[in-house]
Amino acid sequence: MALTLFQLTSYLNYWLNAVDEHSIHSPYFFDLYTNVIKNSKPNVGFDKIEAIRAKLVQDQSQITVRDLGAPSQYFKSDKRTIATVAASSLAPTKMALLLYRLAAHIKAKQIVELGTSFGVTTLYLSKCTNASIYTFEGNVPMLNIALTNFESTETSNIVLVEGNIDETLPEFVEANRKLDFALMDANHRYEPTIKYFNLLVERMTSDAIVVVDDIYQSKEMAKAWKEIRGHELVYGSMDLFRFGLLFFDSSLNKQHYTCAW
Repeated sequence: MALTLFQLTSYLNYWLNAVDEHSIHSPYFFDLYTNVIKNSKPNVGFDKIEAIRAKLVQDQSQITVRDLGAPSQYFKSDKRTIATVAASSLAPTKMALLLYRLAAHIKAKQIVELGTSFGVTTLYLSKCTNASIYTFEGNVPMLNIALTNFESTETSNIVLVEGNIDETLPEFVEANRKLDFALMDANHRYEPTIKYFNLLVERMTSDAIVVVDDIYQSKEMAKAWKEIRGHELVYGSMDLFRFGLLFFDSSLNKQHYTCAW
C-alpha cells in the first residue's frame, strides 16, 4: 500500500535529521547504536522461526480478523487470507532481530508484547536467555495460529494472554511485576497508546527499554510518540522511524536521538 502524504513528509523529516555514531556523544547511546542497532554480525538460531514466517506468507487459508485498534490500512473486510495478514502485520526479519538484540543486550527477564499477531516476533524474543514472555492478543484466530507456532518450536517460556488488552493489561500490571522490556504493537491510536504506556511505565526497571511500533503510521501515533517521549519517567529516547525506543535510567539526562538504521 502506498504511503500517505503524512508518512512521506515524516520520513523526509526523519531522513534530514537522522544521525549516525559520529554524532552520538552519550557513551550509553553510542554503545547501543554501534554494538546493538548497527550490529552486522551473522545471526544464528532463527532458522525455524523464519521457516514459520515463510509458511505464513504462502498460506492462502482464510481467517476472520477483527480490527480491535485503528482500522486496517490494508483490508476492507474481516475475511482475510493468512498470507495477506502476515505480509502486512509481521515485523520484518531485520526488525525482529533488532528487537531480540535489544532485549538480550539488557538481559531482559520479564518481557511484555502487546500484539502477538502470529507469534513470529514473540518467538524471536523467547530466544533471550532466562526470559519470560507475556504476549497479549485479542483476535482468537491469530492467537490459535500463534499457539500452534509456539508448540511446533517447543517453546516453553511464552505466556499468551487472551482477550481485549484494555481489560487484560490492567489486570496484568496489578500483579506488581517489574518489567525489563516491552513492545507496544497493538492498538495504533493515540488514546490506547497513551493508556497502555501509562500502565507499563510504572513497572519498568531503570535499565528497561520500551519499543513503540509504527510511530509515524498516522498523525495521532506521532502525537502519542511525542507525548510519551516527554513523560517525566522517560530519560532517553531514540527515533528509528519505523519504531521508537524509550529508556528510563535517570543518568541519561533527557537525551533524544534520531538515528539512521
